[in-house]
Amino acid sequence: MPPSRPEGTPSVEIKIPDFALVLLLGSRAAVETFGQARFAPDELFPAEVMPEDRIRRRLADRRLVALAAPGTRRETRQDAARLARRHDAPRVAIVLDPARGLPGIAAGLAREGFRDVHVLRSPQELAEARIVRFPLDCDRRGEHGPFDLIGDVHGCRAELEQLLSRLGYRVGAAGWMHPAGRRAILLGDLVDRGPDVPGVLRLAIDMAASGAALAVPGNHDLKLVRKLRGHPVQVDTGLEVSLAQIEALPTAGRAALCDDLQRFFGGLPSHLWLDDGRLVAVHAGLQQEMQGRRSDRVLSFALHGETTGQTDRFGFPVRGDWAARHRGTAAVVYGHTVVAEACWYNNTICLDTGCVFGGRLTALRYPERKLVSVAAARPYFAYGRPLS
Repeated sequence: MPPSRPEGTPSVEIKIPDFALVLLLGSRAAVETFGQARFAPDELFPAEVMPEDRIRRRLADRRLVALAAPGTRRETRQDAARLARRHDAPRVAIVLDPARGLPGIAAGLAREGFRDVHVLRSPQELAEARIVRFPLDCDRRGEHGPFDLIGDVHGCRAELEQLLSRLGYRVGAAGWMHPAGRRAILLGDLVDRGPDVPGVLRLAIDMAASGAALAVPGNHDLKLVRKLRGHPVQVDTGLEVSLAQIEALPTAGRAALCDDLQRFFGGLPSHLWLDDGRLVAVHAGLQQEMQGRRSDRVLSFALHGETTGQTDRFGFPVRGDWAARHRGTAAVVYGHTVVAEACWYNNTICLDTGCVFGGRLTALRYPERKLVSVAAARPYFAYGRPLS
């Protein structure tokens, strides 16, 4: 009989996304007992004779799958990882190892793409472990707005403040807020190219902290974060602008901003799935089958859109027209690709109207679907081709 748990000591809590592929590893008795006690019958499947059609249907419908996998066969883990990748489902492994006979299994699972690995190493932990489910960070379907979605700012703080004012936001003791409770959604690429990158970052971080704004990251934002963390990146002229402006800050202010921006962008989801699934806010667009999901593929598409690997005569990437194939019910609001005018196309709309290049900074009021924009004071950065 295992020793009793001291009174007041919490039981083991295993937190898993409410949409995921969960792999249960251990002895046959352990995985069957644990799985049947903690997952519904329609969620739990045997990994040895995996009914792939049923599993694929559940994952395609964005429903959790738990695979009971006695033993540690690598092929089983690879099959599970393949299914998860195909459906952009997070991969979770729960290792039931009370006999401590699976040394190094957690590290091996991490190498195979199981980023969340939980190991239960005693009979007491197996008996008392609780599964707690939580929504993915992108899943904000319970948030209904109203929202004001704002395209690529690229360091144009004056224009951002002018646009916020036109949208009805006011500056108070807590910073920019809307008196009626509307929230701004910043669609990424806050940094690079423009005249006041630190000012835009501070405004965005403060609005998010006060609850007045939500945000998603852009490719420029995460590239700046990688640079600040010491990773090798190609420093182009746009990034040079951000780095020079940050370097020009007083030492204390520079350190605080660098810490804050890394924490801010590091905590953002790839996209926001809002209003009961009727609205997707994302930097570069997102296909219907990726919405409300989390994977490297989803993040890449959210940051860069659909690319072909080719470049045009101006040296810009040739982009696939994912919006032409969009048939989803969610309105997808994004930026990233500069357009001369924001307009609806197959229930998608791009709000990057090239403010930093002398165009406009544009917002979409939701659910009203009304466009509001302000003109740039001047061009701050040369654009390498005509606005499309």
